[in-house]
Amino acid sequence: MSDNARTAHPVQAILQRLDPLARFEHVPVLDSTNTELMRRARAGDTSTCLLWADQQTAGRGRMGRDWQGQSGDALTFSLGMVLSPADWSGLSLAVGCCLADSLDPTHALGLALKWPNDLVVGQGANMRKLGGILIETAVRHDPAHASRFAVIGIGLNLSAPAPSAHYRSEPAGLREWLGQALQPQEVLHLLLPHLTQGLQRFEREGFAAFHSAYLRRDALAGHTLTLSNGTQGKAAGVDSQGVLQIDTHQGRVQVNSDEVSVTAAP
Repeated sequence: MSDNARTAHPVQAILQRLDPLARFEHVPVLDSTNTELMRRARAGDTSTCLLWADQQTAGRGRMGRDWQGQSGDALTFSLGMVLSPADWSGLSLAVGCCLADSLDPTHALGLALKWPNDLVVGQGANMRKLGGILIETAVRHDPAHASRFAVIGIGLNLSAPAPSAHYRSEPAGLREWLGQALQPQEVLHLLLPHLTQGLQRFEREGFAAFHSAYLRRDALAGHTLTLSNGTQGKAAGVDSQGVLQIDTHQGRVQVNSDEVSVTAAP
């Protein structure tokens, strides 16, 4: 069930740079890697752990949406660790920057980021979703430490799922650009060094350290958006805390949590 540390698995070695006692667990099927690590945290286990499942039967995305990763066609994992940044704002955006820079360091593939938690290909109404990020936290019952146990859940399509009316945007898969032989473990090994280094940097410097990198990959910039409350306006990037800025007829609006959709051009 778990990869044996005696094999010196490369994932284990990378995790140990974060925490010498970090664990790597690889399981064939699980309801949700995020749910499992949060269960453990509530039971008192806040040790650093990367949990990778070949298939999730009850995976979750933002706003409680289903995210189902089929074995071999998706990479679904969660990294649980204690973090104590001065400001938690923009963590999902920083993680997105780490993922995009790992997979597309030269911007040749056109990987972009859709606020607040999606990795996409393309811009505006032509975006296709490659994956998403779900971050959950649990308060540690230790008044001596101003920290939380953070679970960073990541789901990436290797092959695009079949079309479905439930999708808010057309899906895409990494194999379209990186080859049909691409395997989940290859993607994990590619992502993890940037992700672990990025989380350490976020803890030290906050989202401000990722602000310019995010703006270079902003899939919404300049496009007309509609918020879940009906407000419309033109996307004007994010501020140094990762708050989305929209210019409306009434002035600039800051968006922290609304659902955002791109308004098709007439």
